[in-house]
Amino acid sequence: MNSASPNPPSILGVIGLGAMGRPMARLLAAAHGTVRVASSRPKESVLADLNSALPAGAGPGSILWADDPAQLAAECNEILLMLPDLPQIAQALEAPDGILAGLQHRDPASPPLLLLIGSTCSAPGVRALADKLEASYGERIAVVDSPVSGGEDGATQGTLSIMLGGTGELCARAAQALAPCGTPVRLGELGAGQVAKACNQLVVSATIFALGEASVLAERSGLDLESMWNLLGHGYAASRLLESRQDRLVSGDDSPSGAIKYMRKDLAGAHEIADSTGTHAVLLPVLRQAIEEVIEAGLGDRDISVTKRFISGR
Repeated sequence: MNSASPNPPSILGVIGLGAMGRPMARLLAAAHGTVRVASSRPKESVLADLNSALPAGAGPGSILWADDPAQLAAECNEILLMLPDLPQIAQALEAPDGILAGLQHRDPASPPLLLLIGSTCSAPGVRALADKLEASYGERIAVVDSPVSGGEDGATQGTLSIMLGGTGELCARAAQALAPCGTPVRLGELGAGQVAKACNQLVVSATIFALGEASVLAERSGLDLESMWNLLGHGYAASRLLESRQDRLVSGDDSPSGAIKYMRKDLAGAHEIADSTGTHAVLLPVLRQAIEEVIEAGLGDRDISVTKRFISGR
């Protein structure tokens, strides 16, 4: 890592440039002026991809490259992690060129490095990670969990629901950093964001299975599916999920977007919370089994609207 970068410190770094991280990085760059990214993909292709679709108002070069996560730790005040789960976060932290390696190169006058865990993962796991970092590094690094909901369209439009967990002071920093991506709200102490996301995913998974099953029932009964959903979308069956997936349910297009396989770990997190709170969950075990069956059927990489295809083929 080159610790003596000629560039001024950036406000925010981003690791995890997938379906959600890419559009979020663009919005953050447009709002904050400069965002640094680190990726295992080739520099030229990453920057060309990100800078080609910056929203109006973002200047050229707003998204800058970091050679590795260590450089982000040295030069950024906050790092947003949009990675799949805690094992990938651990790798980004602990690799020889990882975030923790870059702490020694931070300006002592800089505020504590704040990790914004946008990943959907275990609430107890996030707390354990924060405890481990505090024990080893004290106040040099801090954690806020900040999972999001709203899908790719929300990430592109800046309308995500951003669920924050952490101290009031740290969540205020996180909210200021992430506001361009949607609505950040502090829901409690560290881990609260992950609890909220688990609740969100419980509702989403139940709804997408209901939408898929209802679509099959209607089609097999001879109803015009588009007309039905246009009508029911104005009643109690209306939801953001129906709005975003109606065209897919009607056409049967479940090409990859929000892969349904990720619901497996999301619902596992919800199960963990149910156990820890002594909650007798009714829907959760059924939904977990249904997700397993979808994955076993070879449909795990499809969009969540694949529930219609799955139910049709049973």
